[in-house]
Amino acid sequence: MAISSIMIKDVPKEDRPRERLLNLGSSHLSNQELLAILLGSGTKEESVMTLSQRVLMHFEGLNLLKDATIEELTAIKGIGSAKGVLILSAIELGKRMNQYKPIERYVIRSPEDGADYIMEEMRGLNQEHFVVLFLNTKNQIIHRQTIFIGSLNASIVHPREVYREAVKRSAASIICAHNHPSGDPTPSQEDIHVTRRLVESGKMIGIELLDHLVIGDRKFVSLKEKGYL
Repeated sequence: MAISSIMIKDVPKEDRPRERLLNLGSSHLSNQELLAILLGSGTKEESVMTLSQRVLMHFEGLNLLKDATIEELTAIKGIGSAKGVLILSAIELGKRMNQYKPIERYVIRSPEDGADYIMEEMRGLNQEHFVVLFLNTKNQIIHRQTIFIGSLNASIVHPREVYREAVKRSAASIICAHNHPSGDPTPSQEDIHVTRRLVESGKMIGIELLDHLVIGDRKFVSLKEKGYL
């Protein structure tokens, strides 16, 4: 869409860059339109579309624009330091997104993997902490959250609080863990009761409880391995 000397206010609203982006999505806009949205406004003499077209022509398109300096940008009539900074910021953000590499997520393949992930953090705590690891379909940890601090009690550690976060995170499964400050990871009857409630609740909403780990001092117990899941 070429708009030269026509001022943006004279363009039908549905044909303006911002409206077109909202209605069609950013992929449907030309380089000129995207740059016009960044610039925000033109000058008294020309529309923002004309200004964005001149900037692109000056740099012969995006290839040279991506390496532009603030001095080169502000040398163009209608581009002050504020507009130049906006353009440079967008260019740098684009470069960083292009170079971004996702952090390798920790994979849980066994109770030992889960215990290793949280052991050092939890084994020295003076109070009981109930922690949930949220996993994707590849058993990679996508989130970790402390749900409750204090003595484990079925009326307090409610499945609602656990699975609300699981649904929010689109988790495929979860692993629960809590520590025993005494250092002895032997499960209590309350530990077993809480685990069974969580298992039943998970079955109803389709998010599996893979394990419940009790963390002691450099040792742990898997309630799954003990047959309570």
